[in-house]
Amino acid sequence: MVSVKKVAILTAGGLAPCLSSAIGGLIQRYSEVAPDIEILCYRDGYKGLLQGDSLEVTQEIRRRAGILHRYGGSPIGNSRVKLTNTEDCVKRGLIKEGEDPLKVAAERLVKDKVDVLHTIGGDDTNTTAADLAAFLREKNYELGVVGLPKTVDNDVIPIRQSLGAFTAAEEGARFFENVVHEHGANPRKLIVHEVMGRHCGWMTAATAQEYRCRLAGREFLPGIGLARERFEVNGVYLPEMKIDLRAEAERLRGLMDKNNCVNIFTGEGAGAESIVAELEAAGDEVPRDAFGHVKLDSVNPGAWFGKQFAEMLQAGKTLVQKSGYFARSAPPNREDLRLIQSCVDTAVECALKGEQGVVGHDEDRDVVLRAIEFDRIKGGKPFDISTPWFARILEEIGQPR
Repeated sequence: MVSVKKVAILTAGGLAPCLSSAIGGLIQRYSEVAPDIEILCYRDGYKGLLQGDSLEVTQEIRRRAGILHRYGGSPIGNSRVKLTNTEDCVKRGLIKEGEDPLKVAAERLVKDKVDVLHTIGGDDTNTTAADLAAFLREKNYELGVVGLPKTVDNDVIPIRQSLGAFTAAEEGARFFENVVHEHGANPRKLIVHEVMGRHCGWMTAATAQEYRCRLAGREFLPGIGLARERFEVNGVYLPEMKIDLRAEAERLRGLMDKNNCVNIFTGEGAGAESIVAELEAAGDEVPRDAFGHVKLDSVNPGAWFGKQFAEMLQAGKTLVQKSGYFARSAPPNREDLRLIQSCVDTAVECALKGEQGVVGHDEDRDVVLRAIEFDRIKGGKPFDISTPWFARILEEIGQPR
């Protein structure tokens, strides 16, 4: 055991259905096993850390922290800030010209007398925390950093399951259960459901799987137009897949002729490389965030797929709907709550032992729940499209692999 008198919590990156619950879980667990440890939360992620904007976790908050499990979003706020991107931090007014953001953040942690920093975020959030811990270590200040993996993309290497991803897939399916009824608004309707997932198709695949499971439990009445075929997923397109657009259009054209509608699910990263290449070849500037990631809203992959298929299918109307913000803002479901609780308990245990890393089930170490070393944490884990349950989806909807 190490001496821990004060811990800090921050959330960063995009939202996921786990942030509020993970904050509440950390507060509850510390209050149970080490009630004398002070807890503070930095507002708006690393932005709050740079600006010294924090709130104290009072006794009332500790007593009522269970409420946080019932909410989505992050009550303490998020932001996308990279502490090694000095230019961006200066441009946004987070530091002054000539300052080093790592030094500014480190001095704030020292001033606040923080012994352990809990970061709840994706690979960028947690590797940034590792940079901060390394910087402080060079200055002879020992800061414990224990992260929790948050991303609806479920693409953190080597973590089996990221917090919030189960819920996001379920919520995306619920979203499409309503949207799919739009097929009755126009003849020959093409509906494109764009799902989050920059490099990894897990979220799109899992959303399609959940939707089809829910579809299996519904009743239909074909004689009056409520045929199951009109509600079916007709195509699933992931970043990991090579897509023959013309061959797919020919297959989907037959379904359009038969059912008077076509429904496709596409990951927001599917086809993104081709779209970005087209834009840059035309001389257009593609917006990127502080981490260098393309802002996918600006390239609009769902609309691109809709445009590619609409003419070839002779669609009467094309509807593109994105479930991302709806899905990522939900409170966690039971499956995620169980995962959050186990990860939070392990995170507190690791913090008190002086262990550092990102807590998750380590796929390279017999899927043991542990603090995984920061230098092994990476983003962009691809989804294995040969996974049996996904291969079965493609087989059942008649889509070639």
